[in-house]
Amino acid sequence: MAVRFNIRDDKKGNLTTVKRLLPYLWEYRWRVGAGLALLVLARSANVSVPIVLKFIVDALEGMSAGANSVSDSVSGAVSGFASASDSAGVAVGVALALVVGYGALRFASVLFNELRNVVFSRASVQIIHRISTEVLRHLHDLSLGFHLDRRTGALSRDLERGTGAVSGFLRMFVFNIIPVAFELLAVLIILWAQFEIQFAAITVGVIVLYSVFTVKVTQWRVQFRRQMNTAESAAHGRALDSLLNYETVKIFGNEVREVARYGKSLMKWVRASLKSNSTLAWLNIGQAAIVAGGLTALLWLAAQGVASGALTLGDFVMINAFLIQLYIPLNFMGSIYRDINHSLVDMEKMFKLLDEKSEVVESPNAKALRVDNGAIRFDKVSFAYKIGDANDNTVRMALRDIDFQVPGGRMVAVVGPSGAGKSTLSRLLLRFYDPAAGRILIDGQDLRAVTLSSLRAAMGVVPQDTVLFNASIGYNIKYGRPPAAREEIAEAARIARLDEFIAQHPQGYDILVGERGLKLSGGEKQRVAIARAALKGAPILIFDEATSSLDSRAEKAIQLALERVAQNSTTVVIAHRLSTIVGADEIIVLDQGRIVEQGAHDALLARDGLYAQMWKLQKEAADKPDVADAADATDSNQDAGATAAHRAE
Repeated sequence: MAVRFNIRDDKKGNLTTVKRLLPYLWEYRWRVGAGLALLVLARSANVSVPIVLKFIVDALEGMSAGANSVSDSVSGAVSGFASASDSAGVAVGVALALVVGYGALRFASVLFNELRNVVFSRASVQIIHRISTEVLRHLHDLSLGFHLDRRTGALSRDLERGTGAVSGFLRMFVFNIIPVAFELLAVLIILWAQFEIQFAAITVGVIVLYSVFTVKVTQWRVQFRRQMNTAESAAHGRALDSLLNYETVKIFGNEVREVARYGKSLMKWVRASLKSNSTLAWLNIGQAAIVAGGLTALLWLAAQGVASGALTLGDFVMINAFLIQLYIPLNFMGSIYRDINHSLVDMEKMFKLLDEKSEVVESPNAKALRVDNGAIRFDKVSFAYKIGDANDNTVRMALRDIDFQVPGGRMVAVVGPSGAGKSTLSRLLLRFYDPAAGRILIDGQDLRAVTLSSLRAAMGVVPQDTVLFNASIGYNIKYGRPPAAREEIAEAARIARLDEFIAQHPQGYDILVGERGLKLSGGEKQRVAIARAALKGAPILIFDEATSSLDSRAEKAIQLALERVAQNSTTVVIAHRLSTIVGADEIIVLDQGRIVEQGAHDALLARDGLYAQMWKLQKEAADKPDVADAADATDSNQDAGATAAHRAE
């Protein structure tokens, strides 16, 4: 019962996947139509080849018998071209003409097939381009929560495999399924019209038995393909994850552990693959048995017909040619059907990505954000992260009833212990998530009522963990505002104090930063993020631990640069080092997702609360010269080491 249920679900899923492709095919309907017309011409020429071969054999048979009489079938075919008196000379001419016609039909079959490929290939690649870009765009539109729950490697593998499956499906369906179906129909009509009904009946029986057997077994085998896909995506994701965290793996000496984890995931793929291959062998054996049985039965009937005189030798040759022409591609149809099913499974996973719904949805009536003063208001905001899986609704409260405002052009700092919910505020402000309760406003406009593009265009962000593109340092700075001129990029680099580092390198702004910026030190990466934010020139700035990777001396210089960048902007600073936010207009202290203190630096110290305790602890640590000097030396050595590495390259 369970197997039937799965097969029914597979049929429904396959049909749904095919329906998803129809709009893309319809967009290129003229090319598809022209390709199908050329396909009909190609298969018509192919079907005509055995018929012409029959006439050639009968003509040659008549010539070898003395050319005194020509068989009835050949006489009918060449009626008007020969007479009994000159039958020998005409028979030679007819045979030669038929041979030329045979060669022409063979060539026409190939010619029309290649023309079909040329016409249809453009539609095929354009469809793949459309689907690939649509899926990638949709992945970018999905909320942060989706990507935090997924492995990037597995996602990229699903996308790669899905787009390849689209190409394979179109090629196999248009170039194999439709041509063979057309040819089967044409041959059945010829067998029905020219010979006894047994020939057509046996052919139909073989085709039906072959098709039913192939479909049933292939549908049963789909489960192994799905298991292979899942295991392969998981293994690919683990491999990519370990490579992205190369430094961490090396630091802890866990190369063997990572290889073992990858091998364990890959072993699941091995087991599913072995099941798939073993069941494929039985599928091929069954298909071969059905085809061999049908071919033997038909040739047995044809041989009896030739022996009794009811059929000519040409008829026997034609029937044999038809059967070979049909059963060879029919034998491949099992593989083609299997590959189509695999393609549908691969596409199904890709199209499921398109079906993913974002947790953050832009309102149909959303308007562009208008930033006048840049005033920010958190109005009784609460938020919880979902920490369970798809079937588990367990949540962790991150923010509880947060209520504060940032006047336009002012700076508000948010501090608190780790896990207090500081970074969650920035994610909500960027609308990576929506609050579970309350609302967030900018200049009186609810973030849910404005377009996401206009909201994020008004934000400049320096994140705590800066991840860079594997491109040049100039490209990464320019990413803040792609149309920026070279001079503007240079000014942004100067503000972030990157200009000296860039000037020391012979490649200048073409320095490659490596995967995720690993060729740069932490401080250099953070300077790139600061330059990027400075170049964007947004009216609202978010600094999330913007100087956490800098030594004390560099931090002071960058602090002045940040103040310059934020001079005419509304600024939210999320900080761990309290010394960096002493000059903030207001400081908000979070603890366990709640605002426990709020006010200016001096006022908070006077209260002698959590903020005062944090300040005291950090001041004691800073007053120890050995600790402070060691920290500065470490950061400075990181920068120097990265610079030396660049010079070496």
